[in-house]
Amino acid sequence: MKLVFQHENPIIVGNIKNILENIGVKTQLRNEYIGGAAGELPPTDTAIELWVVNDRDEERALSEIDNINFPSSSIDWYCKKCGEVNAASFEICWNCGSERADIA
Repeated sequence: MKLVFQHENPIIVGNIKNILENIGVKTQLRNEYIGGAAGELPPTDTAIELWVVNDRDEERALSEIDNINFPSSSIDWYCKKCGEVNAASFEICWNCGSERADIA
């Protein structure tokens, strides 16, 4: 098995899992439930991991992932729920925990 992707947002990881499985690449998730330990563990240890089951699918999976357009922004954003200003790199409002509206 080979690690091909990791991210702290389970929606993004789930979406990539679905994309890979739709092209016939079998996958497995790891660290699905470790997010509750965020803050107690380093952020790199709480990311959800997506692994390909067959090593021979690694290159195909990585190629498919490279073709996915991830939202990117260098502009700070305002939370629609509480109005707080958040850094562009944040996907979740640091103040109230609401998800950024243009990320999914």
